[in-house]
Parts: sequence; structure tokens; C-alpha cells
Amino acid sequence: MTGLDWTVLIGTLGLIIAWGLWRTRGTQTADGFLRGHNEDKWYTVGLAVMATQASAITFLSTPGQAYEDGLRFIQFYFGMPIAMVVLSVTFVPAYFRMRVTTAYEFLEARFDLPTRLLAAFLFLVQRGLSTGITIYAPAIVLSKVLGWPLQATNVAIGAAVIAYTVCGGTRAVSQTQKHQMVVMLGGMIAAAFLVASHLPEGVGLVDTLRLAGALDKVNAVDLSFDPTTRYTLWSGLAGGFFLAMSYFGTDHSQVQRYLSGRSITESRLGLLFNGLLKIPMQFLILFVGLLVFTFHAFECPPVFFNESELTAVRQGPYASDLARLEDDWTHRFAVRRTAAEAFLATARAGDAAATEQARAALRAADASARAVRADTKALIARASPGAELKDQDYIFIGFVLGHFPRGLVGLLIAVFLCAAMSSTASELTSLGSTTLVDFHKRLAPKVGAGLGDLRLARLYTALWGIAAVLFAAFASLVDNLIQAVNILGSLFYGTILGIFLVALYARRVRGRAVFLASLAAQATVIVVFLGSDLGFLWYNVVGCAVVVFLALTVERLSPRGGPAEGA
Repeated sequence: MTGLDWTVLIGTLGLIIAWGLWRTRGTQTADGFLRGHNEDKWYTVGLAVMATQASAITFLSTPGQAYEDGLRFIQFYFGMPIAMVVLSVTFVPAYFRMRVTTAYEFLEARFDLPTRLLAAFLFLVQRGLSTGITIYAPAIVLSKVLGWPLQATNVAIGAAVIAYTVCGGTRAVSQTQKHQMVVMLGGMIAAAFLVASHLPEGVGLVDTLRLAGALDKVNAVDLSFDPTTRYTLWSGLAGGFFLAMSYFGTDHSQVQRYLSGRSITESRLGLLFNGLLKIPMQFLILFVGLLVFTFHAFECPPVFFNESELTAVRQGPYASDLARLEDDWTHRFAVRRTAAEAFLATARAGDAAATEQARAALRAADASARAVRADTKALIARASPGAELKDQDYIFIGFVLGHFPRGLVGLLIAVFLCAAMSSTASELTSLGSTTLVDFHKRLAPKVGAGLGDLRLARLYTALWGIAAVLFAAFASLVDNLIQAVNILGSLFYGTILGIFLVALYARRVRGRAVFLASLAAQATVIVVFLGSDLGFLWYNVVGCAVVVFLALTVERLSPRGGPAEGA
């Protein structure tokens, strides 16, 4: 990075943080820290909701996901707009009517304390682990840019986010997130134009779609009913709907964002704003990945994008084997480039028969090149047991560092770090507030009473930040960061959503029934995850359905000892 890049990076981050802290300098109460005094307008709520979900993982992993797998991942979000409408009609007014501080307070009023604690515990487990991954993602960037040890970078990022979050609380998070979201969107739009400008002369957006389509990378909608396929229209509409319902309706990192709205109307508008913009934003990020793929169809990429792993092999006894594979890669890339040029030439000429023949040659050349990549990964595994073999998360950052002009490298690094700060800060404040409100104040209210709620909230937020840094130390063991976060959430979200749906719509079901049903549902999801090939989006449907079905069944079979809770 050049001096200009550092100026852009530090200036962007510094101004956003300073603005957020200045706007929230009067936060001296627990309510202000946990709820932000309910002062946010709809656009602040909407941008904060988007920024909470759009972590650094989104901008690091998603372009690499498109590079390797195409646009199929966009189906993950198809159920979200529908979920935003349902949440605006049902969950938002329920939360505002009860004036809850956390989403799980609602469950005790409706059921009982054990049910509230179970849902809050499931949230703390999955969100605590996910926060570690969101810290690890930008650590990849800085360790690559600055040459710092990865674990030391995890600690540095975690410490910075902890300090910023503990100081300002919920309102500081919301105020900074709207500016961070503007930087993120602006940076990715600039990235799309810059990547497009690097394409060979005469190769445009239409050619990008042609080339990617020839290799099955523009199949944004998969109509197959195979439940083992991760991304299909049906898993996106059904599983994505249930996941979005649970994430935005019951995950306190999101609920906390719209509980800070000025009114029910402001919070509803913020959620609907998110539902309208999320899919176009994700398509933009995925399309950037396709542009990078097209660029590397004509400009030879490395055989493996994690340069540090290649360097380790070059310094060991397998160096000569790697050199042979890299020579083979260069040769097969040249064949693939020639095939790509021939395919585009025939496609532009409109000769259907020649185009189909050229497409077959291109697919064969691409398969041959991918075989060398597979052999390289196998060699890395032999040379460095335990090495990270999934390199999708390095694809986009590698292009940024190698091809972006001075100043814009700093802007893109700022995009990654803005995303990291926004999502991590939301997660830490929600973890801290849930621990304080749902566990400490309900189970041990006298412990630490002399500190006051504000100090305890800050203490728990800091402790969760430390735990997240420790979790981040193990994040490198996962395959693909964005998929890891979504899989982790899907393991728990269905069960939590089922509890809330029973609370809202099955008024005669009591706490004992839903508590037992939730334990059984969570066990079922874990068994399905460990013992089947079912696509992870369906975990949300399975968990929710089991809770609802078993809760209704157990309640019907139970003797009626009195009126249902909340009746």
C-alpha cells in the first residue's frame, strides 16, 4: 500500500468513527447504550440493518464464490423480501408494544423463563461463533497487505472494534453504520467499473455474460428439486425465507437495530428498505466476481490464490513438484485463453453450430485447467498438512492489490474494514445486552449491582469481544467464510424461529410444550447436519417445522392444568 492508500484508509475510517462517537457523546445511560433512545429514522434503521448483515465476509468471499461457482448464490436471498413484509406486520409491532430491550424478553412474557433462556442461549452460541469469523475475515486482508502474523492481526482488529463498541453502544453503532454502508456500496460500484476497465480491449459486459454462461456461471435460478443442492429457487424461497425470518426477527443483532427506530413506522420502513436493496447489492458483488473471472480468462492467474501457501511449498522439499505444476498451469491457461477467444469470436458472429463446438472446446480446456488446480491443492496438502486449501476468499483481494490504482486500494481496504466494524460492533452489543438483560438481571440481579447496568453492559460487551477474538483463531479451519457463517446460523435459526412463531400464532401452547419441542428440534437439526447431505438452507425449515409440530402435539397430549401462558 502507498502513502495515498494509507491516507484514504485512515481518513475514511477515522472520520466515520469520530462522527459516530461525536453524535452519541451524550450516551450515559443503560437505555441509551442498549436501545439508542429510540431516535433513529427509517433510513438509518435500514442502512444499519444492511450493514449488520454485510460483514467483511460479504465483500471478501462473495466475489470468490461467483468466480468459482457463478451466480447461484443469489438464490440464497430470494425469500428475504417476503420475510421483511411478514416481519413488518407481525414481529415489529409485538416488540414495540411490549417495549422489550431484547427479543427474548417477549418469550418469557408469552411462555416462561426457561423458554426465554433457551432461545437466548442458542442465540449466544451461534452469534458468538459467527462473530469470530467476521473478525477473521478482515484479518486475512491486513495480514496479506501488511505481512502481519494472522493471529496478531485478529487480536488487533478485535481490540479496535471492542474499544469503539464499548465506548458508544447501540446508538454509536447505528450512527456509524449508515456512513459505513455508503462507503461499502460506493467502493463496490467503483470496483465493478475498475475491474471492467481491466478487461481486454473489445471484451465487454455482454462477453462477460457469454463467457461465464458457457461455463455455467450465470445460472442464477436453479429449478431443480434436489434437496442436496445447496442453492436452488426452492431452497432460496423456502429456506431463505425461514432463515431471514429468524435472522431479522429473532437474532438480537438485527432486532436491536430496528428497536432503535423512532416508531413502528420508521422500523417497518427500514426493514422494507433492506428487503428491496439486498438482492441488487448481492448481485453487484457477485457480478464483480464474474468480471474478475473474465479478466483471468485472458490474464493468467496464479494456480492457487493464497500466495502464502505457495511460498511455503516453494521453500520445502516439494518445490520442484510445484514448479512443474505451475509450468503445466501456464500451458493449460494458454489453451483455455485461446478457446475463450475462439468462443467469443463465434458467438459474436452468430454461427450457432460453430459456437456450440467452440463452447465444448472451452469447457474441456477449463476442466483441464481446473484439474491442475486440484493437483496443486493436493500437493499443498502433502507439503503442509493442515494448510488452508480453499482459496476463494483470496481471489478478489488479490485482484485489488495487484491491479487497482493508488488510493483506490485504500478505499477497498476501507470497505472491508467498514464492513468488519459494522457487523462486529452490532454483534458485540447484541451479545452484551442479551447476556446482561436475559441472564444476569434474571438469574443473578444482585451480583455486580453496585456497578450499574451501563457498566455491566460495557463489561459484557468487552468480554464477548475477547471471546470472539479467541473464536477467530479457529476460523481458518472452515472452507469458505460466507458459507460457514450461513451454515452456522442455519443450525440454530430454525429452532429459534419456531419458538417465536408458536408464541405469536399458537396461543394455546404453553411453555413446557414449546421448551421440549425446541430441544428435540435442535437435536434433529444437528443429526441432519451430521448425517445427511441436505442443503443447509433446509435446516431452517426442518428446525422450525419440528418445533411447531411437536409443540402442538405435546400441548394436545398434556393435561390442562390451567390457562395457557399469555392467554
